[in-house]
Amino acid sequence: MNALDNAKNQNVDISLGRLLETLAGAGELPLVFHYDGRPIEAGYDVTEVKAGQFAALDCGANSEAWTEIFVQLWDVDGEGSAHMPAGKFTAIIRKVSDHVQLDGSAKLTFEVSDGVRPMQLYCASLPRLGNHTVHVDLAPRPASCKPRDRWLAEEARKAATCCGGPAYPKSACCA
Repeated sequence: MNALDNAKNQNVDISLGRLLETLAGAGELPLVFHYDGRPIEAGYDVTEVKAGQFAALDCGANSEAWTEIFVQLWDVDGEGSAHMPAGKFTAIIRKVSDHVQLDGSAKLTFEVSDGVRPMQLYCASLPRLGNHTVHVDLAPRPASCKPRDRWLAEEARKAATCCGGPAYPKSACCA
């Protein structure tokens, strides 16, 4: 199969629970999301949090089902505003959890727009600390072919099994 390998995007996809767990000790530290090569504006706002249950049929006729949490960020520059503290972000999510059932293991998608450009979908990497600020990189969420992604993962697993140990130093599958 000669196609882009989206497996590399899998490592930046974190769950809502993992994000909240990582932010737990950040409290008053500013939370800055980065997307499209730049940081979000200091006045950004969380405008909506929604949970969805999805059932689908992929292009290989395989049934798929998953839960997804969408966090909508409005990228605006508020006058005199600072970036939202990590504790305020987690409080917003917890308040939503009081009213809407949020599955901490759900796939997490960020919807980002400045109110002018169309909303774009992003997945988040694990937060990192730098200069007394919590940074979260958002990467565009690409479309993918799930059967192909499963095939690529299986081929990688086979190669790791075959080529991964000293028992197979000159195995044909490693060529």
